[in-house]
Amino acid sequence: MSSTVSTRTIPVIPLRGLVVFPYMMLHFDVGRKISLKALEQAMENDQHVLLLSQKDPKQEEPTPNEMYQFGTVAKVKQMLKLPSETSRILVEGLYRARVIKYLSTEPYFLVEVEEYKENESKLKDDPELEALIRNVVGAFEEFARLTNKIPPDAILSVTTIQSPDQLADVIAANVVVKLEDKQLLLEKVDLKERLAKLYEMILKEKEIIEIERKIAIKVKKQIDKTQKEYYLREQLKAIQSELGEKDSLFSEAEEYREQVKKLGLSQESLQKVFKEIDRLEKLPPNSPEVGVIRTYLDWIVDLPWNVRSDEKIDINVVKKVLDEDHYGLTKVKERILEYIAVRKLKNDMKGPILCLVGPPGVGKTSIAKSIARALNRNYVRISLGGLRDEAEIRGHRKTYVGAMPGRIIYAIRQAKTKNPLILLDEIDKMSHDFRGDPASALLEVLDSEQNFAFRDHYIEIPFDLSEVMFIATANTLETIPRPLLDRLEVIEITGYTEEEKLEIARRYLLPKQMEQNGLKKSQLRCDLEAIKDIIAFYTRESGVRNLEREIARLCRRVAKEILEENKKMVRVTQKNLEKYLGVRKYRRDELIEQDRVGIVTGLAWTPFGGETLYVEALVMPGSGKLELTGQLGDVMKESAKAAVSIIRSRAKELGIDQNFYKECDIHIHVPEGAIPKDGPSAGVTMATAMVSALSQRKVRYDIAMTGEITLSGRVLPIGGVKEKVLAAKRVGIKNVILPFGNKKDVDELEDYVKKDMNFIFVKTIDEVFDIAIVK
Repeated sequence: MSSTVSTRTIPVIPLRGLVVFPYMMLHFDVGRKISLKALEQAMENDQHVLLLSQKDPKQEEPTPNEMYQFGTVAKVKQMLKLPSETSRILVEGLYRARVIKYLSTEPYFLVEVEEYKENESKLKDDPELEALIRNVVGAFEEFARLTNKIPPDAILSVTTIQSPDQLADVIAANVVVKLEDKQLLLEKVDLKERLAKLYEMILKEKEIIEIERKIAIKVKKQIDKTQKEYYLREQLKAIQSELGEKDSLFSEAEEYREQVKKLGLSQESLQKVFKEIDRLEKLPPNSPEVGVIRTYLDWIVDLPWNVRSDEKIDINVVKKVLDEDHYGLTKVKERILEYIAVRKLKNDMKGPILCLVGPPGVGKTSIAKSIARALNRNYVRISLGGLRDEAEIRGHRKTYVGAMPGRIIYAIRQAKTKNPLILLDEIDKMSHDFRGDPASALLEVLDSEQNFAFRDHYIEIPFDLSEVMFIATANTLETIPRPLLDRLEVIEITGYTEEEKLEIARRYLLPKQMEQNGLKKSQLRCDLEAIKDIIAFYTRESGVRNLEREIARLCRRVAKEILEENKKMVRVTQKNLEKYLGVRKYRRDELIEQDRVGIVTGLAWTPFGGETLYVEALVMPGSGKLELTGQLGDVMKESAKAAVSIIRSRAKELGIDQNFYKECDIHIHVPEGAIPKDGPSAGVTMATAMVSALSQRKVRYDIAMTGEITLSGRVLPIGGVKEKVLAAKRVGIKNVILPFGNKKDVDELEDYVKKDMNFIFVKTIDEVFDIAIVK
C-alpha cells in the first residue's frame, strides 16, 4: 500500500446516482435540507465536505446504512444560491476517505473518517506499475478512438498527467459507466489493484462498444438497402409510367406479392414463394425462365390455402339425399350414415377412408356425389384407372420441362376449397412401372397422421389435406396393395336384384332419359312388363348402366317415331318391345326339367352378377384320364382333381367300382365353352356330377349348389352368396345347397331375396351326395 492514512471529522453530502473521484471538478445542485446544513458548516470551516454515494438513488432521506462507506473528500470552490432554495456548487475532488463512524445525523451528517492520501515517492521506479499504466493508457486511447463520447480536452489531459493516482481516477471518471463499478474503483485504495481493475473494465467497455458498432452497422446496412430498394422501385415505377409499360415484370411481381400476402401461408412457405417472386423480378422479360416461374406463382395463388366451404353435417339431410338419389342399398346407406354420425360427434376429419367396392354400374360414383351434396362439400373426381407414374400423384419437379402438380393438388385447385370431397375412382386399376408406384404415393395422401403437410414435388411447400374427405371406389380388392388397403374401410355394394332394377328404372332411369331425349310424360308410356323384359333379355349385369343405355335407345326410337309419324303418344308394351330394341340379346337360363345322370346345376359369381352353371360329366372306358373342357382356370382344374381323389377314397361307400381311375376316362365339361371360368366354388358341383356319372344315378334337377371342397371332404364357405341365390331364383330353382359357413351371409340377405327359397346348409360332401343324388 502506497498511501498514508490519517483521521478527521467532516460533514457529509449524500449524492444520488453520482460518484465523485479525486481530481474531478464537478458542478451539481444541493437541495435537501440535510445537505444544505452540511454545506453551510463546511463553508464556515475549511470548505471541505465528504461526498458519499447513496446505494439507492430513489431514497429521499437516506440513513447511514443506505450510503456507501467510501467517498471522496472534496473542496467547495464556488457556491451560488438559486431562487428555488437550492445551491449550485462547484467541487474539486481531493482524496479518498472511509467512514469510521457517524458522530451525528442531525441537523446534518457529521462523520469521523480515515483519509487516504497517495505517497507517490514510494511508487517511483516500479516496473509493474509502469506496465499497468501503459496498458491502461493504451486501452483508454483505443476506447476513445472507438467512441465519440469523450471530449478531446479530456483525452489531451490524460496524456499530460504525470501522477499515476490522478491518471487512474481521471480515466475512471471518463470511461466507467455503471455506478457500482465506479464505487468499486473508488474503494480500491491500492493503486496497482485499482489500475488492474480499471484495465479490465476498459477492455470490457471496449468489447461492448465494438459489438454495438457491429450491430449499428448491420442495422444501418439493412435500412440503407431497404431505402435504396424503395427509392429505385419508385424511380422504376416513374420510368415505366412515362414509357407506358404498365405490364412489366416489376409490376407483375408486386401484384404477386400482394396476392401471396393475402393467402395466409406459413413463414417457411412465404420465404420460398417470395424468393421465386424476387427471381421473376430480376429476370429479363424474354428469358424462358419467366414462363416457368409465372406458371408456378399462378398455381400458388390459385390454391385455396384457407378457403373452406361451410360444411353442414345433418344426418337426417344425408339420409334424405341418399334415399332420393339411390333405391335399395340399405346396408351401404346405413354404414355411410354411421360414418357421418361419427364425424359429427368427433368434429374432426381424422378417420378411415371409405372404399366402395362392387361390380360396375351399381352406383358407387353417384353415392359419393350424393354424400358431397348432402354435406355441402365441393365434389371432385380423380380417375386412377391405368395410372402408372408416381409423379401423377405427387407432381413433377420444376426442373423438368412442362412440369405440373400431381392430380391431388390439381383436384384441390379444381374444388376451390381446402375441404372438398375427392373421389378416387377405380383405385384397383392402378399399376406401376420403372417410373414408380402411384399406390405408394397415395399412402401419404390417405394417412391422416401425415397428410396435414403433403408436399407436392412441383409446389414444394406443404399443403394441408387433413380436411379433405376421400372416398375410393373399386370393382375388386384383389389388385389393391395391402398397405393401401389397410388405410381403407371397405363397404361392399352387391348387385341389384331384378325387382330393384325395375324400381330404379321406373323411378330414376326412365324419367331421366325421357327428359334428356326431349320427351314429355304424355308422349311415352312404358309398361312395367316391358321394363322387366328389357332387364331380362337386353341386359346381363349387376348394375344398371347397360339398362340405362337400353332405355336411352328406346327413348330415341320413340322420339324418332313421334316426329316421323306425327304421333302424340307412344306406348311400349311387352309385345312391341322388339320393334324398338330389336331381337333379344340374351335368353333366360333354361332349367332342365328332369333328373339326369351326370348333369348338375351349379352357381357361379361373375362381375356382372350371378349365373347358373351346368356341369356335365361323362364316363367312358379308358385308362384313367381326366379331361376338362370349357375354358377352366387353374383353380377350377385343381378342384376337379381334388374331387377325383375324394371319390376314390369313398368309392366303396358310394357303390362305385374301386378301379374306375384305371379303367375309365372321365370328361368334365362346363358350358358355355367360350366363356373363361375359374374359382374353387364349383368343387361340390363337379364332385356330384362325377359320382352321378360313375354310379349311373340321376341328380335332382330342382337343386342348385355351390361350395369349395377339401381332400377330407369338408365343404368350405364361398363368396357372392346373394348373386348366386338370385341366379337360382331367376331360373326357378328353390332349393340351394350352401356351405354351413355361409349361413350368416344368408341371414343378412333381404327378405324378398329369401322369399320362397329353401336353403340347405352342409358341412361335408357326403351330405351333398345324400341330398342331390337320387337313390
